[in-house]
Amino acid sequence: MNQEKLLDKEPNLLPKINLFTMFRLGFFQLGLGMMSVLTLGLINRVAIDELKVLPLIAAGAIAMHQLVAPARVWFGQLSDSKTIFGYHRSGFILIGAAVFAIASFVAVQVMWQLGISLQATGWSFQTYLWSALLGLTFAFYGFALSASSTPFAALLVDVTDEEERSKLIGVVWSMLMVGIVVGAIVISRLLNTPEICGDAILSYDPSQGEAVANISQLQASINPVFIIVPAIVFGLALISTLGVEKKYSRYSTRSLAVEREDKITLGSALKVLTASRQTGIFFSFLLVLTISLFMQDAVMEPYGGEVFGMCISETTKLNAFFGTGTLVGIAFTGFAILPRLGKQKTTKIGCLIAAVCLGLIILAGGVVNPGLLKGGLLFFGLGSGVLTAGATSLMLDFTAAETAGTFIGAWGLAQAISRGLATILGGGVLNLGKALFPIPWLAYALVFFLQACGMVAAIFLLDRVNIQEFRDSAKRAIVTVIEGELE
Repeated sequence: MNQEKLLDKEPNLLPKINLFTMFRLGFFQLGLGMMSVLTLGLINRVAIDELKVLPLIAAGAIAMHQLVAPARVWFGQLSDSKTIFGYHRSGFILIGAAVFAIASFVAVQVMWQLGISLQATGWSFQTYLWSALLGLTFAFYGFALSASSTPFAALLVDVTDEEERSKLIGVVWSMLMVGIVVGAIVISRLLNTPEICGDAILSYDPSQGEAVANISQLQASINPVFIIVPAIVFGLALISTLGVEKKYSRYSTRSLAVEREDKITLGSALKVLTASRQTGIFFSFLLVLTISLFMQDAVMEPYGGEVFGMCISETTKLNAFFGTGTLVGIAFTGFAILPRLGKQKTTKIGCLIAAVCLGLIILAGGVVNPGLLKGGLLFFGLGSGVLTAGATSLMLDFTAAETAGTFIGAWGLAQAISRGLATILGGGVLNLGKALFPIPWLAYALVFFLQACGMVAAIFLLDRVNIQEFRDSAKRAIVTVIEGELE
């Protein structure tokens, strides 16, 4: 088979994905949004504010689900080359969703044991063991998330042509934000009880010398949430994916290697992945952008609790303001801004908006104005939506059909590692800030200020990204791999 035939292989005529199916696919992302509220919005708030776990330890344990991100490349390549029940993507998505739903409930049970140990023995060997187990549980959660979300992202490439992709991104990532908003509202309602707000949650323990959180009272209110929400999320994954791959996937007609017995191996796929210097530049851009965007994940709810005196249900609802802004930003950008300004300019504008709004969030704490905090979060979400739509569209352009899962896995790896680092950095910088400043607000302000600086740095990296250079390099590498000439 010569190079011309490899490159000119025509796909069969397949139905184009319609708007209804786009929204169906979005249900999976909606579920992921709800799960993020549970892990980053609820577990970290309770661990840091109520159970008094050190921010760095709480954030580090939660970040483990992102730091196992190298598995994303493997799961992506696995879904390229293997099938479950005859399909490349759907089986991975559903099995992964079932496992991470169960793992989230296990994680919160470990958190209670960590809190009990901390109250009983302080930072003892036993307490550190529970901290390590919490980290391991989140690592397992992360493996399951990788097994599900990476094949899902590859499925988005499989079922669309390039002209439809920006609309699909607008819909699917908007649904992620809908999930955050819906999850924040539902969880806030479930937790809106006087028994777990303010002094009502405290009990006096003579051995502690001070009032501490009543963990059994917290468990009674929070455990049901970790049964109800994950069950809903798995149901959404089922609705989202059933039948879609069979009807719309173009994978078998696009891939030059799909019918070959010696399909591209992980090693060969990684050689394609590294064939262009643009891969490294884009990877670096994603790292800096994602760290800058998510450093507040581990500290925003504690910020609301410690600086503004908000209850658990109130700080959970902060996710709704961020999510609503991001939802509007992604939806409007996918349909209006991206087609007019292009992906790189759109992403730059989003970075600038986000950087300015982080200043508003800092100011809100200085004057202790909850309304300004909510407004700052709303517009920070708007900027995040604009840059997410732009950067995600760029990410899907940085793929090749034969190794779509591997490329998506690599970009997922960049985002996941940086989200994990962002969570750890958020907790670590908060610890540092508390050691440096006597006023809690200044400790949190340090986190937000560093985020804004990172947004500016991401813009400089984005100026060096060149999609056409990447495509040319990747195409040459794929043909060489398939013909067995790449050493």
